[in-house]
Amino acid sequence: MVIAAEEQRLGKPSAFDFGGVESATIGVIAERALVFAKLENRLIVGLSGAVGSLAETPDEFLFCFMAPPIPGDSATHMQEVLLQAFCFEHDIYIIKIDSAEKLSRLLGSSTMQSCALIQKNWVSDNQTEVLSKVEDQLVDFCEAHWESPVKPIVKLPEK
Repeated sequence: MVIAAEEQRLGKPSAFDFGGVESATIGVIAERALVFAKLENRLIVGLSGAVGSLAETPDEFLFCFMAPPIPGDSATHMQEVLLQAFCFEHDIYIIKIDSAEKLSRLLGSSTMQSCALIQKNWVSDNQTEVLSKVEDQLVDFCEAHWESPVKPIVKLPEK
């Protein structure tokens, strides 16, 4: 069961179009979800950390943010393709973002990071999943593009 939780800390983002044209607002929503998850210690950063965490508890994750692969790094590219397939198989929403640099800067990482996972947030009974407003909006965005053969790329804010 999923319950949308009241989001009070970051305010309400404006509406955006799920229909196809990518707006800057979804990037702000993604940024807020990542920042919240980091503050709440529900964020796994980096490809090796993501793979290890998913191998142990795949049902604990809600989103997988993926930056474009580095050109010419075929080993990392293969790992990322397998990670995406694993996430798809376990109903983890994949959100493709425009830049590993922006992701790394946003998360305060001193090294370049190509992916990040957001863990689900559970009520104390461990049976009810709670979504913040930004997570609920990201779920709506992902559901709108679930069947799309080519996923849209979300542009994270520049700042």
